[in-house]
Amino acid sequence: MTGSPVTPAPGTLTASRRRWSPRRRARVFRAAQYVVLLAVLVAVGLAVDWANVGENFFNAEAARQILPQLPTAFRNTLTYTLAGFAVGLSLGTVLALMRLSAVGLYRWIATVYIEFFRGIPALLVVVSFGYAVPIAFGVNIPSVTTKAALALGLVSAAYIAETLRAGIQAVPKGQVEAARSLGMSHGRTLRTVVVPQAFRIVLPPMTNEFILLTKDTSLVFLLGLAVNQYDLTKIGRDALNNATGGLTPLFLIGACYLLITLPLGQLSRYLERRTGARSRA
Repeated sequence: MTGSPVTPAPGTLTASRRRWSPRRRARVFRAAQYVVLLAVLVAVGLAVDWANVGENFFNAEAARQILPQLPTAFRNTLTYTLAGFAVGLSLGTVLALMRLSAVGLYRWIATVYIEFFRGIPALLVVVSFGYAVPIAFGVNIPSVTTKAALALGLVSAAYIAETLRAGIQAVPKGQVEAARSLGMSHGRTLRTVVVPQAFRIVLPPMTNEFILLTKDTSLVFLLGLAVNQYDLTKIGRDALNNATGGLTPLFLIGACYLLITLPLGQLSRYLERRTGARSRA
């Protein structure tokens, strides 16, 4: 005897049809987020005084006053950045090797240096090279580029050292053992096997350090600059005090910094993808 078919309870079939899959719920939630974001943007756009924004951020007369100075300031900013990075990379490499040294005194010196310069503001270091160092040691550093390179490089070296140390430790130990089994000395293994691979590993974070150093050049104006030594920040600061165009000078200076940092950010992401693909291979 066959049993009679079971009749579903009223509303059960309707409820099952109405039940959403996780994918559909995610789509609805994402659409709701877009709607909320659009509403916020519209509200902000309606609240902004666009006439006042145009007068203070896009003032053509204020822009014309500083445009002739921008190429020199742009070049000086890049010069200070490259000089500081050269000092930081050279000193940071030495500090990274000292941190990994078997000699305890070397490790102690490198640790104290890194913790000290990572713990104080770069502003203090720049001011020290402008005023404290000449007084303490009785020396005069006439070149602003040299003072900027030393001040920014000393701070940058502390961060680069930690980045390189992590890169050196990320090199597979099997490659080090293979090099030593071929008769290479410890120093030659570091120079030819470990350090080159460590630099490839840390290229993305090193690019980020270069970006941070570019922005730190905004402190160089504290050293006292002649007109032909102005960096971007000094140009914007003086123009902000003298021009009638509101914040237009700062807007232009910010755009110039973006011309440097945005391509570097793209380069960093590209290097990260290449490094990730190479490690998976």
